[in-house]
Amino acid sequence: MKLPLIRLSLLSLLFVSAPALADDPEFRLTIRNHRFEPTTIEVPANAKVKLLIENADPTPEEFESYELNREKVIPGRSKGVVYIGPLRAGTYPFFGDFNQKTAQGQIIAR
Repeated sequence: MKLPLIRLSLLSLLFVSAPALADDPEFRLTIRNHRFEPTTIEVPANAKVKLLIENADPTPEEFESYELNREKVIPGRSKGVVYIGPLRAGTYPFFGDFNQKTAQGQIIAR
């Protein structure tokens, strides 16, 4: 079967891009009892990283950070992914928009 040129080009982009995504360092973050665990994550500076966020609570939570320019709602009892970086060395706070008093954390790029 012959694939149209556009479809073939899109498929080739998928195969070229996939290894680059696989090389991004991964860090896990859990939402439990309306809090982030761990509250501090250290990541390498000047590198793109992948945050794997698991919401163990039955209610949704929104991962939000003004400094990282990221926001993502993670439904209850589900998982989500947020890519960040590359970041300069420094501290980047984040919070849970639905539980701002308890869901607080920070990412430190070194």
